[in-house]
Amino acid sequence: MEVRVSRVGREAIGTKSYELVDPEGGELPPFAAGAHIDVLLPGPVMRQFSLCNDPAERHRYVIAVFAEPGSRGASRLLHRKVRPGARLVVSRPRNRFPLVEGAARYLLLAGGIGVTPLLSMAYRLAALGADFTLHYCTKSLRHTAFRAPLRAFGDAAVLHHDGGDPARGLDMKKLLAGYRPGTLLYHCGPLGFMDAVREAAAHWPESSVHCEYFAAPPSEAGEDNGLDDFAIRDRRTGKLYPVGPGQSILAVLRDAGFEIGNSCESGRCGICRRPYLKGEPVHRDTLLTESERGEFILLCRARSRTPVLVVEI
Repeated sequence: MEVRVSRVGREAIGTKSYELVDPEGGELPPFAAGAHIDVLLPGPVMRQFSLCNDPAERHRYVIAVFAEPGSRGASRLLHRKVRPGARLVVSRPRNRFPLVEGAARYLLLAGGIGVTPLLSMAYRLAALGADFTLHYCTKSLRHTAFRAPLRAFGDAAVLHHDGGDPARGLDMKKLLAGYRPGTLLYHCGPLGFMDAVREAAAHWPESSVHCEYFAAPPSEAGEDNGLDDFAIRDRRTGKLYPVGPGQSILAVLRDAGFEIGNSCESGRCGICRRPYLKGEPVHRDTLLTESERGEFILLCRARSRTPVLVVEI
């Protein structure tokens, strides 16, 4: 659907917010805390951005975009080209990072631009009168986005600045050392931040920890990425599609004529999720839960340990 950019705000060093509204002044489709939209950019390039405003609002969507210095990607394109009054094409909101309501307490941990989905959750939890704390980790106050909205949460929003040295920031191990039954943990941020939280919360029950990555972790040397060459068998037709080194299943199937959607190609959006029926996949994504990995793969990231992987394409 088409939206109009009604406002562009500078939230922090390298971070701008974009307020999107219906061009005719109508209401936008509702969204739940943790949701995101796909934004179509010239190229064409599709990128996902979390909605960071109050889910109770129906007149606008707000996204925030961080552009690394020297970046030439989609974020820099938005920063340089998109001004108030511009029209953008976006998807309806989708949610792969939903807030589970009704818990005894909530702990929200944000690193950098990872605050965006958690800010939306904070709005919702405040409206519910829930017990929550949002810890927001940045380099400095000048790198901290949405300072005014965060002040409205009072003591529930805690800022941490490390000056560029993670060792001087929030002590994750101390914060997460003691798990209290009934607590749900949500975290989002850059890979180093996510790794620190995951390690510190390793003793927490799996069902109590929820996260969203902005990028899939890079494959490491020596990591088990499956066979160099394998094949995908279409369950319906029985036809084989060879996949070689450096190829993704998604790219191979698209080259074969399949129309398969994907807006990230890094194992984050879940659009290319498909059931597999036979074989042993190597998942390499950050989205699927352990139980889901027994039934599904993401075509953009998965590979195989067996010569043939049978997939419901």
